[in-house]
Amino acid sequence: SSRVLWTLAVTQFVIAFVNTDSPLRYVDIAIPCNNKSKTAIGLMYYLLAREVLRLRNAIPRQLPWEIKVDLFFYREPEEVEKAEKVEDTFDAKQAEYEANLENVATGAAEQTWTTGEESWGAEGATGEWGGEATTTEATGAAY
Repeated sequence: SSRVLWTLAVTQFVIAFVNTDSPLRYVDIAIPCNNKSKTAIGLMYYLLAREVLRLRNAIPRQLPWEIKVDLFFYREPEEVEKAEKVEDTFDAKQAEYEANLENVATGAAEQTWTTGEESWGAEGATGEWGGEATTTEATGAAY
């Protein structure tokens, strides 16, 4: 509110993004919108900047605006760095995955399948499928 009073002293217009509960004293132009979140205010700056450029005939109304709305959102530098690290990790995993797909497609990947014959003759696999269960002497538990 001190900035609003300062603009009165230098005779400038006050343009404000207002909500239903915003006071309008000393406000010359009120733009009704949601001003409770950062993204809502960023969207309003986006729309206001686009409309000002259209009023100045810098861009025609028929042409879509190429600038993305997320450029108007403030992001913490730590969040940006964290997102870049995640993106770099994702890109590395994606490249590794695509390289593996190429190897499989060209047949260069070696397949080391076990036949499973080693486990058929293992200890403890005695008797028939329909035979009686054997028990251990110490505990009496069936295995």
